[in-house]
Amino acid sequence: MKKESLVSITDYTQEDILHFLKKAELFEANPNRKLLEGKVCATLFFEPSTRTRLSFETAVNRLGGRIIGFSDAATTSSSKGEILKDTIRMVSNYADLIIMRHYLEGAARYASEITKVPIINAGDGANQHPSQTLLDIYSIYKTQGKLDHLQITIVGDLKYGRTVHSLLVGMSHFNPTFHFVAPEELKIPDVYKIFCDTHHLEYHEHTDFSEAVINQSDILYMTRVQRERFTDLMEYEKVKNIYILRNSMLDNSKDNLKILHPLPRVNEIACDVDDNPKAYFIEQAKNGVFARQAIICEALGIEVD
Repeated sequence: MKKESLVSITDYTQEDILHFLKKAELFEANPNRKLLEGKVCATLFFEPSTRTRLSFETAVNRLGGRIIGFSDAATTSSSKGEILKDTIRMVSNYADLIIMRHYLEGAARYASEITKVPIINAGDGANQHPSQTLLDIYSIYKTQGKLDHLQITIVGDLKYGRTVHSLLVGMSHFNPTFHFVAPEELKIPDVYKIFCDTHHLEYHEHTDFSEAVINQSDILYMTRVQRERFTDLMEYEKVKNIYILRNSMLDNSKDNLKILHPLPRVNEIACDVDDNPKAYFIEQAKNGVFARQAIICEALGIEVD
C-alpha cells in the first residue's frame, strides 16, 4: 500500500472510509500490535491539545513505535523565528511520519508538499480536522449500526469549528440530513452550504436549540464556542453560553440518539447529561485511539491482518 498523507477528509473516498472502519474495528478488538517496530513518529503541536495528542501518542505506543516531538511551540526554534518549512524538513530527517497541529489554515497541506514523509493533519486553524472526523464516523457507525440516511444535528460554533467542517464533508458520502443550530454570528459558512447543495444534501438552519430539533435527531453533535478564534472578546462573551444541553431536554428524544462532542467541553453540555445512556462523548474519545491506529497504518502503508 502506498504511503499517503491525510491532510483533508476530502482525501478519503466513500470506499476509503468503509475500509478505514473495518481497520478501526480490528484495532478495537486487538489494539496492541507491534506494527511500528523500528518506526519513529513525530508529533508537532503548535496549538494546545489534550485528546488528539495523547490518543495519537497512545496509538503509536500500542503499535510499538517511538515518539519524538513537542506539545508547546514556545519550547522550539519557531519561537526564535524558524519558518515552518525549515521545521518540517528538519524533522523529516528524524521521523517516518509527522503528526501536526497548526494554527494556520493550510499548514498541513503545505507541509505535505515540501516533504516525502507522510503528514497527518491533527487540525489546521478553523479549516479541517480529518482524524477527528474519522473517529466521529466510527462512533456514529458503532452506535447506529449504519451510516446512511441519518438525521445529524450540529450545534454551536459552526463558523470556526473545524470538526464540524470535516464531519460535514466526511458524512456527505452517506446521504444524511443536517440540522445546523447556531447563532447568526457563528452560522455555517456559505461555502459549506454550497457544498451541500452541490452534493444534493438536505440541510436546515436553526437559531433556536429546541426540543423539536433534538427529538428528530439520530446524532446530536455538540461543540464549544472557541474563545481562541475570536479577536473581539466581547463578541465571545455574547455567544459563549447561548446553547446548553440539559438532561431534561432529552426526555422525548429517539431511543437511538447519541450525543457526541469533539471535546473539550465547557458549558454546552450540563453535567446532568453525563449519566444519560445517550451521552457518548467519553466513549467517542476512546474510539480515537483505534481510529488513529488505523490512520497511522494507512499513512505508512502498513497492512493489518
